[in-house]
Amino acid sequence: MKGSAFGTEVAEPYAQALMAVAQSNNLTDRFGDDIRVLIDLIESSQDLSEFLANPVVKDPDKKAILRRIARESHPYLVNFLMLLVDKRRVIFLKKICEQYLELLRKLKNAVLAEVISATELNERQRQAVSDKVRALTGAQAVELKTKIDPDLIGGVIIKVGSQVYDASLRGQLRRISYSLSSAT
Repeated sequence: MKGSAFGTEVAEPYAQALMAVAQSNNLTDRFGDDIRVLIDLIESSQDLSEFLANPVVKDPDKKAILRRIARESHPYLVNFLMLLVDKRRVIFLKKICEQYLELLRKLKNAVLAEVISATELNERQRQAVSDKVRALTGAQAVELKTKIDPDLIGGVIIKVGSQVYDASLRGQLRRISYSLSSAT
């Protein structure tokens, strides 16, 4: 149910409430940074995800772990995490965090670009991708989320919303193959 439409319905009001608190206290960027770290932890630790989602685990135990994870975070954000545990909504934590980041991007006229490349991008390449995405979307800022896929051989695939820009060698070979097969 975490990935369902119901999850989105639950996540949106919580993310909006967190954004309201962040805006009224001039903490939008700080919350954004802390939330990105939290999402990275959830995505990299299956154990943490299962622990937080487990209904058998007692709320004080969940709160203790979240306090340790968020010990560098602003107290308002820590209190928000405790509220999610109290309201039995901590299972939607990742979705709420993602929704908050989406609201933050809208506020800043920024876009999220998922970049898949054959190898790790260096700083110059990251800047070139950001510039290209800015030119394509008209956004003021670009947030890059990178993944490595050695099967691409070379180049990149850039996903911004529902748009996909395939500049990978694998994609070029596929297009050549398709044009050759349809020409015969």
